[in-house]
Amino acid sequence: LRRTVDVACVLLRQGRLTRAEGEAVVAVAREQALELFPGKDEVFDLVLAPRFARLLDEFCRPPSARVLSFRPH
Repeated sequence: LRRTVDVACVLLRQGRLTRAEGEAVVAVAREQALELFPGKDEVFDLVLAPRFARLLDEFCRPPSARVLSFRPH
């Protein structure tokens, strides 16, 4: 589980994912966690979900975010 969570966190921290892509990464991590520990949905939501939410808010750009180029005057 630690490896799965670590990989998901690294992917989110890269900052190259949209919010939807980041949420998909978290969903896969959650699926894998529940395969390892069936019936522990509440534990995932209590322990890992806040960590993933913080990373999503901090590093994943909104789907409509555009990168503007810098043009010198």
